[in-house]
Amino acid sequence: MKKVRVIILRTAGTNCDQETAFAFETAGARSDLVHINQLADKEVDLGDYQILAIPGGFTYGDDIASGKILANELRFKFTDQIRSFSRDGKLIIGICNGFQVLVKCCLLPNLAGDFSSIEATLSFNDSAKFEDRWVYLSRPEGPRKASARCVWTRGLARTIYLPVAHGEGKFMVRDGAVLKKLKEKGLVVLEYTDAQGRRKAYPWNPNGSTENIAGVCDPSGRVFGLMPHPERHISPLQHPRWTRQTASPAGDGLIIFKNGVEYIRKYL
Repeated sequence: MKKVRVIILRTAGTNCDQETAFAFETAGARSDLVHINQLADKEVDLGDYQILAIPGGFTYGDDIASGKILANELRFKFTDQIRSFSRDGKLIIGICNGFQVLVKCCLLPNLAGDFSSIEATLSFNDSAKFEDRWVYLSRPEGPRKASARCVWTRGLARTIYLPVAHGEGKFMVRDGAVLKKLKEKGLVVLEYTDAQGRRKAYPWNPNGSTENIAGVCDPSGRVFGLMPHPERHISPLQHPRWTRQTASPAGDGLIIFKNGVEYIRKYL
């Protein structure tokens, strides 16, 4: 079986690229760490890959705003390549800083479908400090239930446990109309909750995100971004209470990477 190829895009300040590559390889893919200059110099062709992953870190020192410089590079230097990649049915995931990049380069939530409208952002945590700890995440239920369109989270447990590590993770929408569409279309994929899956304020919501939003997808379900780090919980041994609870076969984050790999195997 031909390996699914994942490009892990990195640049100055990226620091979760190795962990993200390992997570995809554990899920059965082949991962290549590629510096953005290699794309610019045409040493690497984005079209050779089926999954684009933008990992966590502090790209370009988070100057101007978290992820903004890398977002502008993608938006203005690689517009045609990124649009072609997405329209070919391939997958994109952004984690933490990568989520910030996807939102600020108009790939998420992309409600207008034109890859040119900034409809949301991620801003400074309400706590005014860097939040580095574990959080509970749940899939929306009831009227806020996310549709099954997000290919990355299919089969995910109702509530999972992942770490966060960010200073600018507060998800905010441009206006009420954007928030309404996100909910109506089922694009809110993950919310910050307590262990019972109930939405609550800080510290359960570590950054003050609008309506506890922790992760969203685009209308196609193939572009996914989240602030928590699934690559930091792919083994049960990474759980902070692994010695005091029943062992799981895998960490809560691994299924996200497996879903991406299996989707490509099935459809591309």
